[in-house]
Amino acid sequence: MRLHWSPRSPFVRKVMVAAHELGLADRIETVRTRVATAEVNHGLLPDNPLGKIPTLVLEDGTTLYDSVVICEYLDALAGGGRLFPAAGPARWTALRRHALGNGYLDLLILWRFERTRTVPSAGMLEGFAAKHAATIDALEREAPALARDAFSIGHIAIGCALAYLDFRFDALHWREGRPALAAWFADFAARPSMLATPVVDD
Repeated sequence: MRLHWSPRSPFVRKVMVAAHELGLADRIETVRTRVATAEVNHGLLPDNPLGKIPTLVLEDGTTLYDSVVICEYLDALAGGGRLFPAAGPARWTALRRHALGNGYLDLLILWRFERTRTVPSAGMLEGFAAKHAATIDALEREAPALARDAFSIGHIAIGCALAYLDFRFDALHWREGRPALAAWFADFAARPSMLATPVVDD
């Protein structure tokens, strides 16, 4: 399998963390692929017309995107039910947390983009800040359950979002006043799958 990859994409990192957790990382060939909002990578378009990463190319040429689909495919390839519970309340909790982590990443990426504009929108910046605060406080309340529950794709998505928060928004000092979440993330960040997938701003 070939994965269109960048060392600074949090969504790519989520896929690679899942691959390491499932014992599949050595079956994935990573292909350095540059993408940008204002540029088109014409070499990527045949595999993903949206021009986004991660994009996974299977041995038969089938392509899979985005990170949600790729992670579930990898879980199925590893036998199923390891990161995506098969049924019941555990499944819906894992999927909700996956959506929360992904949505938080979307918010952070858009917030960063807005902050770098020549004339940022004050209203948009205020909105992003309010949603960030609501999300990080919700995660603090959820941290005891995260620590207690079986490891799932939801843990990976939330953990990768917090890692991206450290990477791009370290001045926010999100750990202050959130001891449970800070403790959970410290344990998550020490997992071999995270240590094997460091973010590099190249």
